[in-house]
Amino acid sequence: MSYLKKLIETVKMLRSPEGCEWDRAQTHKTIRQNMLEEAYEAAEAIDENNTEHLKEELGDVLLQVVLHCQIADDNKEFTIEDVAKTLNEKLIHRHPHVFGGEKTTDTKKILQNWEKLKAKEKKERKKILDGIPSTLPALLYCMKISKKAARAGFEWKNKEQVEQCFLSEIQEFKNAKTKDEKEEEMDDILFSLVNLARWNDIDPELALCKANKKFIKRFNKLEELSEKKLCELSFEEYNNLWTKAKNLTEKEE
Repeated sequence: MSYLKKLIETVKMLRSPEGCEWDRAQTHKTIRQNMLEEAYEAAEAIDENNTEHLKEELGDVLLQVVLHCQIADDNKEFTIEDVAKTLNEKLIHRHPHVFGGEKTTDTKKILQNWEKLKAKEKKERKKILDGIPSTLPALLYCMKISKKAARAGFEWKNKEQVEQCFLSEIQEFKNAKTKDEKEEEMDDILFSLVNLARWNDIDPELALCKANKKFIKRFNKLEELSEKKLCELSFEEYNNLWTKAKNLTEKEE
């Protein structure tokens, strides 16, 4: 028996009357958050470039998939075989350049074909931006919206136009008088910034994650260097310590 089949049998046993009370009590909704958390932990392992950690975290993601499938099987909804069948058919259908007669190596055309085939499959989606999960993190959600709109032709002519749009949004923010006006302009700044990232082939979600980690590393170093409590530092002392912390952590990187 393969380890994959053994895993499926293990989860089936855990959900059986002779199994685990906790596993048997779970539903799709009760373990929804677990799926998200495990996916984020796998993403973190990818960012760390740690293949051993990634292997472990992918196992946790796989457990969520198998457990959802077993819950569905117990409820007579679908089986893991149904999931595999649907996925396999989808992959074959969306890759006509591999499994059909449409031979091409143009990645842009491949993505355009993918969207066209996907639209045919999802006939219930009437609008171009339908189908983007609203549960995505805001930056990733924004990127998805931007990409879909661009593929439909709603796009700037060049990078300079994108940069000018971003700068004009900053100016509008500066000109805003009330808090509500500033908040609205900040919305536009963030949205235009995501588009600027897309035009430079940068994933804004990953970029912000890197910035967060960098800040934490530098701030922790600043805290180590300080001989006072941080709340007692003056602005100048903070600034000097930050510069030292930045230089030290950059050397470590």
